[in-house]
Amino acid sequence: MHLLRISDLAAAEVRAIWSLAAAPMVPFSGTVAWSFEGNGIRTRTTFLQAFRELGLASTELPNLLKSTERPRDVAGYLDPFYDVYVIREANQQRLAEFAAASRRPVINAMSAEGHPCEVLADAYYVHTAVLSIDSARICLWGPPTNVLRSWHELAGVLGLSVHHVCEARFHERKRNVLFTESIDFQADVVVTDGWPSGQEGAGLTETNLAEMGRPRLLPTPPFSIGRELSFDPCSYAGFTGYAQKKVLVPVQKAILRHATRGR
Repeated sequence: MHLLRISDLAAAEVRAIWSLAAAPMVPFSGTVAWSFEGNGIRTRTTFLQAFRELGLASTELPNLLKSTERPRDVAGYLDPFYDVYVIREANQQRLAEFAAASRRPVINAMSAEGHPCEVLADAYYVHTAVLSIDSARICLWGPPTNVLRSWHELAGVLGLSVHHVCEARFHERKRNVLFTESIDFQADVVVTDGWPSGQEGAGLTETNLAEMGRPRLLPTPPFSIGRELSFDPCSYAGFTGYAQKKVLVPVQKAILRHATRGR
């Protein structure tokens, strides 16, 4: 099973991954190839921890899809050596071509179009530490990014109630996502993400949070004070905190086990 986008999953599969994350997980043998474009310091840290805890033998393959070699040829040569791939690659098309050719599960650890593992982990945190995801009122703040697009996909898969506050030029028609420029609603959780290069606009303020009923604030790191956030989140009582990202490990372990069926 590949995980390139959250929309690749059915609602039952999302729930199955979260159930695995909540339960003790028995290590299983296997080999994983991983390739991370860019820094990805948190995702890299937690995936490597997940590999260790699952007992998977891991091999780094730097810049796996950056060569001029066809993705299908890369997959053809490497498949005999690995049971699963975890790849952080900006080019979603090349990642999809590789997955289509591979006979092994391919997990998107981030692309320019989505960040499925991050969002599955953040939503799992909301579901287990804030309130049921089915009743949570979620606000996304800022221009669409790979993270926020994955939240859109999760909203469609699970039927969540999501407001997305951003400029009108970014508004789209999407299932279960209400785009708006105004704050005329209450929220339980507000999610931000780093703005795309060159993007300017109004960063989230503490006044905005007060207007929404002082919800929990879940900024996607690395966050920038003075851009998507107009204040230091550490000063806000509803900040989910640095430890919130600890849920990445159990969710990533669950994704690996689900993708490989615990082989």
